Amino acid sequence: MPRGSTRPTSRDVAQAAGVSQAAVSLVLGDKWRGRVSETTAERVREAARDLGYRPNLAARHLRLGRTRTVLLVVPALTTEFFAGVYTGAARVAADHGFGVVLYPSPEGVGPARDPFASAQAALDGVIASSMAADALTAIRGDQLPLVMLDSDPRGSLGAATVNLDIADGARQIADHLLGLGHRHFLHLAADVPSWTFEVRAHELAARIRAVPGTSLRTARTPMSIEGALAAAESALAAAPRPTAVVCDDDKLAAGVYKAARRLGLRVPDDLSVTGVDDIALAAALDPELTTVRLDAELFGERGMQALLAVLEGRAPDDGDIPVELVVRGSTAAPGGS
Repeated sequence: MPRGSTRPTSRDVAQAAGVSQAAVSLVLGDKWRGRVSETTAERVREAARDLGYRPNLAARHLRLGRTRTVLLVVPALTTEFFAGVYTGAARVAADHGFGVVLYPSPEGVGPARDPFASAQAALDGVIASSMAADALTAIRGDQLPLVMLDSDPRGSLGAATVNLDIADGARQIADHLLGLGHRHFLHLAADVPSWTFEVRAHELAARIRAVPGTSLRTARTPMSIEGALAAAESALAAAPRPTAVVCDDDKLAAGVYKAARRLGLRVPDDLSVTGVDDIALAAALDPELTTVRLDAELFGERGMQALLAVLEGRAPDDGDIPVELVVRGSTAAPGGS
């Protein structure tokens, strides 16, 4: 069709092929056998190809009572990580004619109101972070196909799960810091009831305590820079002072930097600091932050691929998504303190 012309319709295809619109619907809906001839079917397909015709999936699925819409439920959008998850999920969804609606749980964790008057009529499936799992009660009931991200495969509401290899990330951090000679650690732990944070804490403790002469303290903090500042300042002021702080995400690490500065400590000379996520903030800190890189977009892609598999009655792919420790300037051998 000429540039700037309107999108071709089934009526245009019918006119080009010399058949009725009903015949076009039968052929393009793959319901033509026994109703139109094979020659006619091929003529319709050829006309559709020549015109660049694509069916209006939205209209078709509304007629069928399906909207090809997926809900992505995440914690409150306090970092760009979940924006990356959305980008990856939406990219795969678009390739399959689906749309993705992003719904942040209002308080980050805990119950959320149903974002639709009748969610089960409006959605084909749900992808949800375990940190926002309580938001699913009103949204999903027990009816909609569900994929859980960052969730215990043994207790994820019977849903398919997609996970990052966060346990290996914790091991990589511990091995890096132990290799530098650190023996006294503080774990600045996110005060969020979530499987992913429990896994990090368990793996970190197991790796550190396997080495003789080590100590590990835990300080809990809200998921905010100011919360991390207060928790870290209190923990670092107590003796004996740790030489390394392992943070559950990069934002918490920024709070540790501020606490260290208030206490007259230098990173990494007096205190090594690590994070998790590798968001833009990690490279903006001075010194740049050693952190575990999580591929948020790949995470979202895998989540959407898993939901498509569930919708098609297939088993989603197995295997956790690998993570990578990115070593920067915030870690070094312990100083002379």
